[in-house]
Amino acid sequence: MKPIFVVEVILDEIQHIQGDTGEVTMILFHGNCKSDIFQGEIIPGGVDTQIKKNGESKKISARYILKGRDYTGKECQVFIENNGVVDTEEQLLTKPVIYTDSEALKWLEKEKLIGYVCGESESHIRISIFGRNQDGC
Repeated sequence: MKPIFVVEVILDEIQHIQGDTGEVTMILFHGNCKSDIFQGEIIPGGVDTQIKKNGESKKISARYILKGRDYTGKECQVFIENNGVVDTEEQLLTKPVIYTDSEALKWLEKEKLIGYVCGESESHIRISIFGRNQDGC
C-alpha cells in the first residue's frame, strides 16, 4: 500500500548532553513531503528530541510543521508529532499525531497512524506514514 505521507528529512545540527542519569540528543532538521494528498516543505524549527534514561529504552519525539498545498490545490499547514521508543537497532516504528488547517485533510487528525523511520544515510532519513492496515518503509 502507498503511504499517506513520505517525509524526507535532512539533518542539520546535532546537540548532545550526557548527564549522570541519562542523555539527551536534539537534532534540528529540514526537508519536504511528497504524497498524493499533500506536498510541502518543513518550515524552520523542526526538531527531534531523543531522551535515554539509564536502564530504559530511548524515547524519541520529533515535531515539525510542513507548509504546502493539499490535493485540492489549497495552501495549508500540517503539524506532525512523531513519537516512538527505540528498543533495538531494527526499524523504528512511531505513532504520529497530525493537526492541520486543511479542510480536505482534517480526517488525518482522527486517523490511527503508524510511522516507519528508515535511515537513508547518516544525514538523510525517510519517514513513511501509513493509516490503518498499512505497513512498510
